[in-house]
Amino acid sequence: MDISKGLPAIQGGLHIWITENQKMVPVPEGAYGNFFEEHCYVILHVPQSPKATQGASSDLHYWVGKQAGAEAQGTAAAFQQHLQEELGGQTVLHREAQAHESDCFCSYFRPGIIYRKGGLASDLKHVETNFFNIQRLLHIKGRKHVSATEGLALTYSLRNRERGGRAQIGVVDDEAKAPDLMQIMEAVLGRRVGSLRAATPSKDINQLQKASVRLYHVYEKGKDLVVVELATPPLTQDLLQEEDIYILDQGGFKIYVWQGRMSSLQERQAAFSRAVGFIQAKGYPTYTNVEVVNDGAESAAFKQLFRTWSEKRSRNQKLGGRDKLIHVKLDVGKLHTQPELAAQLRMVDDGSGKVEVWCMEDLHRQPVDPKRHGQLYAGNCYLVLYTYQRLGRVQYILYLWQGRQATADEIKALNSNAEELDVMYGGALVQEHVTMGSEPPHFLAIFQGQLVIFQERAGHHGKGQSASTTRLFHVQGTDSQNTKTMEVPARASSLNSNDIFLLVTAGVCYLWFGKGCNGDQREMARVVVTVISKKNEETVLEGQEPPHFWEALGGRAPYPSKKRLPEEVPRFQPRLFECSSQMGCLVLAEVVFFSQEDLDKYDIMLLDTWQEIFLWLGEAASEWKEAVAWGQEYLKTHPAGRSPATPIVLVKQGHEPPTFTGWFFTWDPYKWTSHLSDTEVVEGSPAAASTISEITAEVNNFRLSRWPGNGRAGAMALQALKGSQDSSENELMRGPKSGGTRTSSSVSSTSATINRGLRREQLMHQAAEDLPEGVDPARREFYLSDSDFQDIFGKSKEEFYSMATWRQQQEKKQLGFF
Repeated sequence: MDISKGLPAIQGGLHIWITENQKMVPVPEGAYGNFFEEHCYVILHVPQSPKATQGASSDLHYWVGKQAGAEAQGTAAAFQQHLQEELGGQTVLHREAQAHESDCFCSYFRPGIIYRKGGLASDLKHVETNFFNIQRLLHIKGRKHVSATEGLALTYSLRNRERGGRAQIGVVDDEAKAPDLMQIMEAVLGRRVGSLRAATPSKDINQLQKASVRLYHVYEKGKDLVVVELATPPLTQDLLQEEDIYILDQGGFKIYVWQGRMSSLQERQAAFSRAVGFIQAKGYPTYTNVEVVNDGAESAAFKQLFRTWSEKRSRNQKLGGRDKLIHVKLDVGKLHTQPELAAQLRMVDDGSGKVEVWCMEDLHRQPVDPKRHGQLYAGNCYLVLYTYQRLGRVQYILYLWQGRQATADEIKALNSNAEELDVMYGGALVQEHVTMGSEPPHFLAIFQGQLVIFQERAGHHGKGQSASTTRLFHVQGTDSQNTKTMEVPARASSLNSNDIFLLVTAGVCYLWFGKGCNGDQREMARVVVTVISKKNEETVLEGQEPPHFWEALGGRAPYPSKKRLPEEVPRFQPRLFECSSQMGCLVLAEVVFFSQEDLDKYDIMLLDTWQEIFLWLGEAASEWKEAVAWGQEYLKTHPAGRSPATPIVLVKQGHEPPTFTGWFFTWDPYKWTSHLSDTEVVEGSPAAASTISEITAEVNNFRLSRWPGNGRAGAMALQALKGSQDSSENELMRGPKSGGTRTSSSVSSTSATINRGLRREQLMHQAAEDLPEGVDPARREFYLSDSDFQDIFGKSKEEFYSMATWRQQQEKKQLGFF
């Protein structure tokens, strides 16, 4: 097959081909997302984002319709193989089956995928546009919120692509409240017999199932193919040898084939057939997703199945560039104007903002004296509120620091007190959960190098209780923005030749310098000494310790003395997931090639940057209280064996810090504060409801006749529909009809009522139909008098409406105004 015919110059973006008469032909861009069940498709995605890493892999998908014949499958498979040869080794191969596509595949078609019955006739267009007499019933399936977001997004896409943007959209949330729209539907579909079918439970794979990973070595022995189980998690990269082929089975829902760079061409060409044979031998469904990755061109999802991953090419060059970023003095202006830099360094600023600290005592928060702000105790929990300004706007980060010896009750109190503070600040706090020993860089920076963590429990108002007269402290860091000091067991085995230690005894404080420490470390240690002890200071060099030094530590003992190599910072690609819960288990759906547009107000999204886990809370999300638990479950079930102490950050819609937004290619800070989206207009706007009434008014002027007995619409009904669609543009230009909206007199009456205020019993715990005339059920609290509002909500209306929408809804539900 000569694939050069009809194959354009491969540029960045999406390219799709379809089987037609045993050939592969390009699909017009306007038809992207439509798939005919009797055909096979080949989809090529080439990264074009400026933020894509150099040498990033392309993705090549082979899609099979459920009614596709053997000839179509053979044509598409051969085309994919030849195309792969043209593209070279920097390509990830995917096998996709209809209705079981991978997250990567679905990410290309944001509004959704449409399956078309039958095949594509050669004399027809892929998509018919501007034809009002085409009627189709589509069953929309999604992971969640289909009617609110996914369904509307797909509907808008259909309107714009197939109806020239001129079709009107109606939403039926409650059949009883939308008689006009129901009349149209019944005219076309016939009256429904019986009740609606119950929802079918989703069968999405949860995180616990995805945590089951097994690595197999695949090789030939004579004429036989041998598959040997090699390892289970945690997997290490050195298990993969460049001369061999491996299969990685992730819980039976996805099969990876890894091809070493030195493996034979014959072995690489047989990759898919070997994966299919493995699937059959395991008894997995035939639609199981297959991904073939080449040595040096692995996908982000594959790499993150391993405990660590080092890029074999240009690794030193890349790490060197990152090191330069870390050691350059922080420029606050750059951090504010370059969110991508703030995200990489995990720093919103240089830590020079306002700091407030509370210690959990008797399950309540008690303020800590500013003189002891940097002194934390392992037996306690702390709230650290940081206030800073960015681009003229006040922003907040609330750190929830958890000591290793803190009790479950104290941790629970820490979270509840954080919620109280968040309510006080109108839901504007970014909350970061920090575990002792895993403090993020910015947390260290706000204490200016004077963070000291003591092993005992704090007493009243954060003061340390009595402890042993001999104590040993480990000082780590080179400047005021990365230094912390932690108390360790007072014995010789705790020492390390690469670092500095403070040994505090009854009469003297020894400042012990290991042979491997540098001048910056020594300078910071001298600053920390003044925080820990006021006793006489005595500098001790490794190898020149006085006898009393060893006596205080209980005698000599071996300790690490080899030179410590610089720790390699993991450089995994950030990944975004949509979160949901199924039977109490976390279910994640990845959004590949993500953007701000993928953040929906109804969702909770998880952004994994490897060093931190961000949980983004949409303002209308209903499960935000589960967010931290979901983050913890994600870490616990991750196949790579992630540290449970990885910081978890809660970010609310509209309050995103630059350490979050910097991971997105572009970010519009005014996206959720300017105009309503199309979805919001259709869902809740009174103007939108008025428009639908106007549009359907034309339909009501026709008597909808039916064919006898068959429940289908008659010719008159179809003509009525066509007439209403053809006149829709003119309808939008007319004024409101009688019954469509309230008259001006009723509006005036409502305004007067608002000024006077209604009694609370008229508004609280009332069904929408029982509310006084003119009251908007969604804002019933607004009709209270100012005094009643203050008495019930504990705040003024101005304060209430300045809160995040999801916080408003929460309080309204609790007080009977929802």
